Amino acid sequence: MDIDWAALGSVFGVSLVATVALVGLFTLGIAGLSKQEAATAQGGSAPLARTGAYACFALCAAAVAYGIFLIVA
Repeated sequence: MDIDWAALGSVFGVSLVATVALVGLFTLGIAGLSKQEAATAQGGSAPLARTGAYACFALCAAAVAYGIFLIVA
């Protein structure tokens, strides 16, 4: 039995980068929603923060859907 260490390292690296990117994107969405909520509490509004947060969540959902597509196909 031979283990292709280069392929294993490549899969590890790509999955690590993808995981960090996805978690970072989700964190940006949460931060955007909290900024929008803080602005609303002060009597203002932050439509850019809300729009950015929704865009981050949409990108997260798209990445997850693409991952499921790759697994099923």
